Amino acid sequence: MVVSKADVVVVGAGLAGLVATAELVASRKHVILVDQESEANLGGQAFWSFGGLFFVDSPEQRRLGIKDSHELALQDWMGTAGFDREEDRWPRRWAEAYVEFAAGEKRSWLRQRGLKIFPLVGWAERGGYGATGHGNSVPRFHITWGTGPALVEIFADIVRKGVADGLVTLAHRHRVDDIVVTDGAATGVRGTVLEPSSAPRGVPSSRLGIGEFEFDAPAVIVTSGGIGANWDLVKKNWPERMGPAPKHMLTGVPAHVDGRMLQITADAGASVINPDRMWHYTEGITNFDPVWPNHGIRILPGPSSLWLDAHGQQLPAPLFPGFDTLGTLEHIVRTGYDYSWFVLDQKIIEKEFGLSGQEQNPDLTGKSVRKLLERVRSGAPGPVEAFKRRGEDFVVADSIGDLVAGMNRIGEVELKAGDIERLVTARDWEMDNDFSKDLSVSAIHAARRYRGDKAARIATPHRMSDPASGPLIAVKLHLLTRKTLGGLETDLDSRVLRRDGQPFDGLFAAGEVAGFGGGGVHGYRSLEGTFLGGCIFSGRSAGRAAAR
Repeated sequence: MVVSKADVVVVGAGLAGLVATAELVASRKHVILVDQESEANLGGQAFWSFGGLFFVDSPEQRRLGIKDSHELALQDWMGTAGFDREEDRWPRRWAEAYVEFAAGEKRSWLRQRGLKIFPLVGWAERGGYGATGHGNSVPRFHITWGTGPALVEIFADIVRKGVADGLVTLAHRHRVDDIVVTDGAATGVRGTVLEPSSAPRGVPSSRLGIGEFEFDAPAVIVTSGGIGANWDLVKKNWPERMGPAPKHMLTGVPAHVDGRMLQITADAGASVINPDRMWHYTEGITNFDPVWPNHGIRILPGPSSLWLDAHGQQLPAPLFPGFDTLGTLEHIVRTGYDYSWFVLDQKIIEKEFGLSGQEQNPDLTGKSVRKLLERVRSGAPGPVEAFKRRGEDFVVADSIGDLVAGMNRIGEVELKAGDIERLVTARDWEMDNDFSKDLSVSAIHAARRYRGDKAARIATPHRMSDPASGPLIAVKLHLLTRKTLGGLETDLDSRVLRRDGQPFDGLFAAGEVAGFGGGGVHGYRSLEGTFLGGCIFSGRSAGRAAAR
């Protein structure tokens, strides 16, 4: 067995692990960074992300006429989180600290390290339940110029320099099986050395063991991610309040996001709270060119698509595209089916369909202004058009009858063309004015009052029955696994707590495995753009605390 010593062992080379390691390097600590995957997967899930970050009262917001404040953001966060459990003590304190960070030094701290931000601010999770309810009152979704890979690279560069300076040892293909506990304190990790793998990033890799290892250190930081690719754990922890677990969901994270370290850390004596809080999307489409098994991509929709359940009934207010992810999830699950429909047309798809993930946004990921300008030309963005042509969930037709016939070929419930046509016709009659009794139409007009949405995100209101706006399009939307909102309970120094509420000496946690801070900083729902920032904030906290 190989035994090595360091000042700190960091388990997991995703974004939170890289940030924690970068902070330890700044303190000249010797670190062993352990990950079960190869170096090709450095950055974990964050590499695949759109790079969205939650900032409050940023210069980008102010340039677009957005008036934001710490007080408004905190009101939105607390209304969204809905903290109502005794164990929400630390998550609530993490929420207060994180909003203060997002309204304060977060942007300048990241920019000092090389972050560049796309100037248009997105408006995600708009809510619709009143001022104190769920949702962002104003646009706060800032896209990293270069998306997830650029954000990862900021901290990966620091870690690589730490390797060159002899401060960091990268232990890839090392799977942690136990946390070593000595006299009640975490003193290292032990596990299995996996055979080398040349599998590309995100592709499942071999789990064949070829040896054992043990790494000793007076501090261990667990940053191993969530459970999103482990269907058994998703189903086991599925919240009763959402009804029965779906029979089918697409997978929105790489296969290595298996949740193993949650149980391993709990077995060592750590407290895990809020395991039934999770964040899954409702606008998933099957990837025609998958990287990992059951690979799904999320549509980032504008508000103009008509959203129907499997029976062809319009979803109730305020369950409009982009308004309330978890509320929509609960509604869809209770229909007895695990899919829904967008009905739209070519004019809407050209302006309002984005796709989540760095690989689906080559212009932003590649930092190409030339490719970015192609978005304002006629036609849908290239990746969207590719899904329209090749995606198994897309139906394209010139008439409602042909559209519904295509929907019936890929759906489970037989829909009637007359019913869908009545819905579309009724909606079309509401489009002739800037006001309407249909709240979904009113939401479109309200969104277009925001300059960023009118310029680049929301189609001009129009009738879907107008042939000039065609062809008609229907998209079968699947549920898509994504984030774990609960996790290891931690205090504000990212110290893991035991089940009696006392700190677990020598053990820290950050990122998704810790519910992005405290064991559930988001509560029941997210404001979006807050997952990567949660990894950064909690990873920074863990690295600084472990360095003391």
